[in-house]
Amino acid sequence: MPGPTAPRAVLETALYASDLDAAAAFYKDVVGLTEHQRVPGRHVFLRCETSMLMLFNPQATQSGGGKLPVPPHGARGEGHVCFRAEPGEMDAWAHHLSAMGVAIEADFEWPNGARSIYVRDPARNSVEFAEAKLWDFDT
Repeated sequence: MPGPTAPRAVLETALYASDLDAAAAFYKDVVGLTEHQRVPGRHVFLRCETSMLMLFNPQATQSGGGKLPVPPHGARGEGHVCFRAEPGEMDAWAHHLSAMGVAIEADFEWPNGARSIYVRDPARNSVEFAEAKLWDFDT
């Protein structure tokens, strides 16, 4: 029997935040994601077109013992997520983030000409907005 084909995309990304309400508000109000599911004190899942950003409270998910047979998981320290932005949107993202009171940590062009903007969410996770050509993907 032949093996499976390589995955086409990342289906979900997880970040960890002790204050789920503050983190969820950032991703809804600043980034524009839509809340999909919430279990108070445990997680908030947000839709990003065809993928999910999952915010977990590390104290609730690292010990296991949940209702589903999912292994305990979590991370320590600051995580990272990068959102794909179209080339013509980068100035608009910079303006929007500044207008929302979000400090831009870095805004620069990579050697291949792609632009990235970095900010921090309320849990200090690194949040990047970048053009797809950063990784030589078609835009």
